[in-house]
Amino acid sequence: MVNKAIFKSYLGKLLPVANTVNHEAAPAYALSAREALAQYAVTGTFNDTFYAGAGEQLDGVVKLAAEVEPEFLAKLAIYAAEKGHMKDMPVMLLAMLSGLESDAFARAFPRVVKSGKMLRGFVAVMRSGTTGRKSLGTRPKKMVQAWLESRTVGQLLQAMVGNDPSLADVIRMVHPKPKDVERAAFYAWAIGKPYDVAALPAEVKAFEAFKRDTTLALPPVPFQMLTSLDLSKEQWAEVALKGSWQMVRQNLNTFARKGVFEVPGVAEKLAAKLSDPETVRKARVFPYQLLVAWQMTGHTIPSVVADALQDAMEAAISTVPTFGGNVVVCPDVSGSMGSPVTGYRPGATSMVRCIDVAALVAASFLRRNRFARVLPFENHVVRVQLNGRDSVMTNAAKLAAVGGGGTNCSAPLKLLADEKAKVDLVVFVSDNQSWMDARGGGQATGMMSEWARIKRLNPAAKLVCLDIQPYVQTPAKGADVLNIGGFSDAVYGAITSFAAGKSGPDEWLRRIEAIDL
Repeated sequence: MVNKAIFKSYLGKLLPVANTVNHEAAPAYALSAREALAQYAVTGTFNDTFYAGAGEQLDGVVKLAAEVEPEFLAKLAIYAAEKGHMKDMPVMLLAMLSGLESDAFARAFPRVVKSGKMLRGFVAVMRSGTTGRKSLGTRPKKMVQAWLESRTVGQLLQAMVGNDPSLADVIRMVHPKPKDVERAAFYAWAIGKPYDVAALPAEVKAFEAFKRDTTLALPPVPFQMLTSLDLSKEQWAEVALKGSWQMVRQNLNTFARKGVFEVPGVAEKLAAKLSDPETVRKARVFPYQLLVAWQMTGHTIPSVVADALQDAMEAAISTVPTFGGNVVVCPDVSGSMGSPVTGYRPGATSMVRCIDVAALVAASFLRRNRFARVLPFENHVVRVQLNGRDSVMTNAAKLAAVGGGGTNCSAPLKLLADEKAKVDLVVFVSDNQSWMDARGGGQATGMMSEWARIKRLNPAAKLVCLDIQPYVQTPAKGADVLNIGGFSDAVYGAITSFAAGKSGPDEWLRRIEAIDL
């Protein structure tokens, strides 16, 4: 008969010993330089979070960037922009890359800076002195000039929306060499210099004419350029109908104030746009953005539009994989998860909390995997009655309404181990700052000890720790553990491959490194 005491002691020796502490001074495992930099890249916003200040994030990124080669930095900037849909972090990585002796900067720039917002962000970082200089420098200046010259008039007009710096500031800084008289007239008009009226692009001519007479046809310019003008509700309806999917989603309450939904047929047409599956997928919308839009709809938003947001959610979560076997999802609902998911930003703090994202991920998994178990946790596992047939919105709202308590990542695993449950895949959505289960030094974390108990009965089980905050410690690490950051749909492919046994714990980094420069 097996001596259980000896077996337990031997198994404990096989578990990895914690080699760092987290923000609560509890034992944890440190991510490698590449893993940590990737974690910052897809979750960092350079705003204060529950545990870490903006300065700490910046210092961490700068330090880690010096430990990797330029090519990896370039690939990470591209991944953060294209897959993580991040804004600040990709241009920060690009700015650091611009000072290195490598052509990786020139190769990454066009794939990171695809919009005026990203261009202004890059210039802002370069001028801030954060990367060691307060001017663009020769190489970055040439890239910005090339960007301006390669854009259409419509793209440049869109780039004029926003400040600090404005597009006019950028033009004054880099002095682009216009390719023709039309572009020369546009640049002069944009920076307030005398220009050749006859040479102006048709879009600008139409805008200038409309400012003089608002009874004319609406000009093809971003709607933000029209907000100071006295538009009728019919004109606002036209603005809404011509707007992009994301623009409509972001401005539903504005449209209601402007009387758009009073115009016959407009509500139905906007609802059709919002709920179109193909349009939703092309918009690369985060499911939490839909949740917020739905939560913000008041009595002034027609029910047909509010319902369309729920239909859009079904399309948005279509990338969430369907797994066979026994799936358990563990959303962290502890007190720290009540903080804004993008950090505290003076005057512009997001209403979306970490718990909202965790709840939404869990509800999405349940919607696509009807028999999955959902085990919310804080000090202990919290019992919440969920139905896989309910909408994502309904289940997410139930989970997000819990909140509070300490963080004990081992609680769901202990429950499963005590039950001797059959487990194939466990997915945690957390900030990973577990401390309620802290143990003495020289040991494995509480989470890994409980995971070892599960593995005795389920040797093929896999554990995924999805971290949604810019922290670089994890309570779990090993050959059957995938640590991955962010909350875009890019994470699902890595989880699917890992869960199927087609890849190892390095799958996330492998996908980043596979990017072709």
